[in-house]
Amino acid sequence: MSPSAFTRLPSRRLLVLALAAGLSLAAPAMAQSTGATLRGQVNADSAPAAGARITATNLATGAVRSAQVNADGSYLLPGLVPGQYRVVVQANDQRDERVVSVAVGQTATLNLAVGGEAETASAGTAQQLDTVQVSATALVETKTSELATYVSNRQIEALPQGTRNFLAFADTVPGMIFEQNPGNGATRLRAGAQSANNINVYIDGVGQKNYVIQGGITGQDSSRGNPFPQLAIGEYKVITSNYKAEYDQISSAAVTAVTRSGTNDFSGSFFWDTTNQDWRTAREDERGGEKTRSSETQYGMSVGGPIIRDRLHFFTSYEAKEYNSPKDLVPGEGLSVADMPAWLADQFGSTSVPFKEDLYFGKLSWTFNEANLLELSFKKREELGVGNVGGQSAASFGTDTGVDEDRYDLRWQYSSMDWLNDAHLTWEDAYWSMAPVNFGNGYQLTDGSSNNGRLLFRTGAGDGGLQDKGQEGWSLQNDTTYFGFAGHTLKFGVKYKQVELNTIEQQPYNPQFYYDIAQGGQVPYYVSFGSPVAGTEGGVVRSTNKQFGIYLQDDWEVSDRLTLNLGLRWDYEKTPAWSDFVTGADVLTALATQDPQAGAPAGQTYAQSLAAGGIDVAGFISTGSNRKAFRDAWQPRLGFSYDLSGDERHVLFGGIGRAYDRNLFDYLQLERTKATFPYRQLAINSPGHACDVALAGCVDWDPALLQRDYLMSLASGGQSGREVWMFANDLKVPYSDQISLGIRNAVQLAGQQWNTSLAYQFVDYNDGLLMLFGNRQPDGSYFNASGSPWSNGGVPGMGNLILGTNNLESRSHSLLFSADKPYTAASPWSVNLAYTYTSAEQNVHEQNPAYGWFFPAGGSFGGAWTPRHRLVLSGFGDLGHGLSLSGKLTLASHLRRWDVDGSSGYETIRSFQPDGTIGFKQFDLSLARTWDTGSDVKLKVRADVLNVFDWQNWGGYGINWRSGEINRWDQYATRTFKLSFGLDW
Repeated sequence: MSPSAFTRLPSRRLLVLALAAGLSLAAPAMAQSTGATLRGQVNADSAPAAGARITATNLATGAVRSAQVNADGSYLLPGLVPGQYRVVVQANDQRDERVVSVAVGQTATLNLAVGGEAETASAGTAQQLDTVQVSATALVETKTSELATYVSNRQIEALPQGTRNFLAFADTVPGMIFEQNPGNGATRLRAGAQSANNINVYIDGVGQKNYVIQGGITGQDSSRGNPFPQLAIGEYKVITSNYKAEYDQISSAAVTAVTRSGTNDFSGSFFWDTTNQDWRTAREDERGGEKTRSSETQYGMSVGGPIIRDRLHFFTSYEAKEYNSPKDLVPGEGLSVADMPAWLADQFGSTSVPFKEDLYFGKLSWTFNEANLLELSFKKREELGVGNVGGQSAASFGTDTGVDEDRYDLRWQYSSMDWLNDAHLTWEDAYWSMAPVNFGNGYQLTDGSSNNGRLLFRTGAGDGGLQDKGQEGWSLQNDTTYFGFAGHTLKFGVKYKQVELNTIEQQPYNPQFYYDIAQGGQVPYYVSFGSPVAGTEGGVVRSTNKQFGIYLQDDWEVSDRLTLNLGLRWDYEKTPAWSDFVTGADVLTALATQDPQAGAPAGQTYAQSLAAGGIDVAGFISTGSNRKAFRDAWQPRLGFSYDLSGDERHVLFGGIGRAYDRNLFDYLQLERTKATFPYRQLAINSPGHACDVALAGCVDWDPALLQRDYLMSLASGGQSGREVWMFANDLKVPYSDQISLGIRNAVQLAGQQWNTSLAYQFVDYNDGLLMLFGNRQPDGSYFNASGSPWSNGGVPGMGNLILGTNNLESRSHSLLFSADKPYTAASPWSVNLAYTYTSAEQNVHEQNPAYGWFFPAGGSFGGAWTPRHRLVLSGFGDLGHGLSLSGKLTLASHLRRWDVDGSSGYETIRSFQPDGTIGFKQFDLSLARTWDTGSDVKLKVRADVLNVFDWQNWGGYGINWRSGEINRWDQYATRTFKLSFGLDW
């Protein structure tokens, strides 16, 4: 396929038994809900107000929900849209009224009384609810078994930030880490020892999971863009462990957000913020010289209001980003520019790369009577940018990247006295694409230590390849809640999804030639390239996946102090591209061929050499009918909370549960794309790198190799140099077992109300998808004196063997502490402290553990890419005269870097950690002023200073084991000033 034709084409049974026993006490269970729930007790003259009617009216939209009080005086109002409500109860011609605020996914207690005094048990919560109404901050939900924290709209609007990604505020929650890669600017959210791939984000109850590529949610694989317009986010909840059975396709943290809706008042807002190179201090590479031109501009607006008052409302928003980001270009392996060939000297220093994003959101909300709510929402995301530049990659080596995403959600919520039904019909079309900025040959300068060596610098045409990957399809999910059974909230839900996963991967499209610096860097010694196989679609894979999930959940109030959360879910996914794949006859022939390596016993086949190394290749040979989709994704979840004091001021909570994720299609499709557009490698018999041209995979140096047509002709003449990818026939689905135990407290300190939480969390992650080198020596060894597995032991007549298995594991023990002083009218300031201690390990000691190149069977447990200590302190407050101040301090301990010491053989795995205690430190400040113009319009001006003290932070460091020096690259933001203007009406 030519570049111009590159277009999109259409055993732990104990856990199960324990929860099965718990579920025998309950009845049914719902998919994830963003609705809030009000519950409590209603008394009339100090007795249960049986039969009384309680009504909640949304102050913004006029929507009304009501329920009848049970015989014991209890009531339940589920499925409330987060916001402020007037709650009224009438009994015996008497009335009690409160104005309260409820948060996303929250279950809050509000006790009411007519003709007498309210129960003291409600005092703490009711006071907090009133506080939330005044301060617009989220209520801390005390009686839940989940490790959960709320992020309010006020925090989103007030706290300083470098990007308008609403997920950036999730790191104010213990256990969460929001990362912005200093190399490509990509943003990701992760928790504990697991990667960003294992999270899930739910918008208005609908998961945004990325089924194809990395990043956890669609579009976040390597993007500087935002997943959703921040103006359209109302608030969200972060659950770091032991979520209920409602949550699917997740093994790490869950984020559930609710979008803004139109109200009975016509309103809107506009913002614009900017910064450039003159408003930041110089980076390390710019010291003593001119700063690279750079700029960041963000702007947008929102409008909402009534179409029919109290019935039909609309809300729309638009946000844009225009970036021009600086990049540092430095030699690798600790070398200096003076050590490099003279002709490369002008390519080092600094450059900049562009990026543009447009985000659109629209929503119609129709409350056509008290029982029915209909919503239709739409999101569109468009991005264009340049990536793969910086560090050891020259500007010419870059790739054009893009994201195109459309999502539609039609929601119908029906409620009655005892039932709540929430149905979603959705459509999604989300794609990520990449293509080289230049076409031709790539130049990769290395130290010559192996076939592709250790990278020193690369220029010319990039190796990004032609890629277009995404998902499109529809889903139907229905969640039902029954609350007519006293003491129980029963939920049950089902989801069916049919989604087509598509990938085009021609990787690499541009041939990459490797040059040895010790030989002058003039004649290549190795080349890697991709080429289509005749008679195939050449790197194109389609898979119509079917997903099904069902769950049961009972939230059982055993007593006024003890609550049990009992849940069980089951998920299933069929991936035809994997299950229907047939291993090629050429691969079968090669496996049965006598191993041509020196020292191989006469008659020993390559498959027998693999067996000597512990690899039963029969478990990877697919006939098209011997692979079955994983059917054992049973996920029991049990939680509890116990009110120690009886007034919700000291609550003990905990839980245990299992959660299954999924295997990314971007990995599974490699078995097919590498067979139809194989990645080939050829050693070149050149000075200092002699090889035997009589053997497959070696050719004499000839300038004609630099011509694409000639190189393709070598590929069409045989299978030499072709990688062979094989996945296990019994692939499972990754999962985590989670245990937590903690206590929440509402305490008075210096006359102020503080909410605290202290919890222990254990997460055991298993069956993660791991790609391993299958290459083995004749005696079965992986590393030996003959060299690395890259230069020996590949498939006869072909090239390297890569095996996909479920061998990735990690485990983490964490101590999570949070303290929050909420904003109130009487005390107009807020402080939030989040501290996390983590002891984590995994069996692949790399930042991206999906590829365990140095670990032949997954390896032994060692360090994980997670800081031991992490502290985030944030807060905001009013200064008077329209001024407000906010700040955020982030501290984290050093990350230990694991790598292979190639100076004395590839079998030595070593680790290194820089001196000092603090590995990352940043303090941000924001000062804002609001003017009332005397009309309905308010003018806002805001100044943000990021990294106030200009602390030097590095996004990574490589180790030159020979010299012991650190090669540092990708510097995080230096001190940066941002100016913002806004209008609200």
